[in-house]
Amino acid sequence: MELWVQIAIQAGIALAVAGAVLVAIWVLVKALSGRVDWLTPAYEDVRPRLTFFVFVLAVLISVSSVQATGELWWQITSQALLILLVLSGGFLLQEIVSYSVMRLIDKFEQGDLNDAETRRIATQLRLVRRLANAIIGVLTVGLALFTFPEIRGLGAGILASAGVLSVIGGLAAQSVLGNLFAGVQLAFSNAIRRGDVVVVEGEWGTIGEITLSYVVVYIWDERRLIVPSTYFTQTPFETWTRNSPKVYGVVMVDMDWRVPVEEVRKEFHRFIETTELWDKRTADCLVTDATGGFLQIRFVASAEDSSKQWSLRCLIREHMVEWVRENYPDALPRTRVLVEGEPGK
Repeated sequence: MELWVQIAIQAGIALAVAGAVLVAIWVLVKALSGRVDWLTPAYEDVRPRLTFFVFVLAVLISVSSVQATGELWWQITSQALLILLVLSGGFLLQEIVSYSVMRLIDKFEQGDLNDAETRRIATQLRLVRRLANAIIGVLTVGLALFTFPEIRGLGAGILASAGVLSVIGGLAAQSVLGNLFAGVQLAFSNAIRRGDVVVVEGEWGTIGEITLSYVVVYIWDERRLIVPSTYFTQTPFETWTRNSPKVYGVVMVDMDWRVPVEEVRKEFHRFIETTELWDKRTADCLVTDATGGFLQIRFVASAEDSSKQWSLRCLIREHMVEWVRENYPDALPRTRVLVEGEPGK
């Protein structure tokens, strides 16, 4: 029998078997989907990579069964299919791990996102997913390279010089490795979590992404601030949601000494009761300073989260300034200049 005819027959049989296996898996998934609700979406998610892996395996088996070991094309084809099988298997495993971890993340994020523990676990799971995918990717590429006999022969020499190589690699990749370990440290030390409100480099925003090397801060005006992970382990930063999203808002207003403080206080308390942004925990109005010809009045009010706090501060500032201007115009801040005539005139 001609070699090419034999290859075609073997490949046809292998592909038919692979197709039958995939159909059997699909039928099994449909049969069990009524009892396992996540099985169908999981299968739909991994199906492209699973299909590719099964067909590559089938073709490799069919090529390996052909007795043509002396042919150069056969060696090249077998080696290429073996590498493709290893890579596709690694990609399939990555997809399975990603889907499994994302299911856990979705379950946690369906809860109260204002809860610090929920955000902590979700952040750690996201980092575990990225770390697992990175490890699987490195191992897959390494395994694919070790399919070459020449590279396997160098294994002993590489292991013998691993100490020297690790020192050289560590020095060369100090910044990369520093960010990598910092990213792991951030997730598992609970220093920051996805959804935390922070002030970084003078910018107010929310932690949007924590990767193995950098953190993305979503700025309130929809800009994105990308910060190396080492920044959060080496530089002090401000967080507003460490244990609770509830925060106090402070508004400072300068007024003239003639302002009726008690009337201002009464109006502030009356107004704060009318807004739903106030969570009714704290509300106060105090004179905190009296220098430079002005009284400094501090308004303090609490809110459920930083977003409502910002809006509440703006409302308080707008209302109190307008109320003083309309009812006590003499209380507006002003600068006094005393002009005296020359002596004898």
